[in-house]
Amino acid sequence: MVSLQKVQATEEAKLHNLMQFYIYEFSRYIPEIKLENNGSYKPFDLGKYWTNDYYHAYFILLDGELIGFALVESATTSTPNSIQEYFIMTKHNGKGYGKVIAKELFKMFPGEWEITQIEDNERAHAFWKGLIDEVSGGDFMERYEDGVFIQLFNT
Repeated sequence: MVSLQKVQATEEAKLHNLMQFYIYEFSRYIPEIKLENNGSYKPFDLGKYWTNDYYHAYFILLDGELIGFALVESATTSTPNSIQEYFIMTKHNGKGYGKVIAKELFKMFPGEWEITQIEDNERAHAFWKGLIDEVSGGDFMERYEDGVFIQLFNT
């Protein structure tokens, strides 16, 4: 069974380790991403996930095994909910786990959502557009801006 587990501040290093795979996968779309001198990718600044109530970090688990993560910004009075970063390890792609977890996140944070994907990541665009079409009953808006696809919808 696939599930979410809130990342604790004490688990930040574990999240950074997992994010190395994510950054590696993403580097195929953004050539400017390069390894640092120490042989790893520059870590994300995750401080806001431990200090700001609008930012939420989750591990994605399959029967207790770590297989991905989701970083979410929940809605404020002026911004919709959004997926900041989302990753399922390649060997688990195409098995429906990403859909199950995304739907769970949509239920956890009801209301308006904005999801973005870079243009070159066709798999991500197909995944999110199809899922959003399903959960919104086709009632969503999509626009393209500066190399990024953006979908807006309400749960």
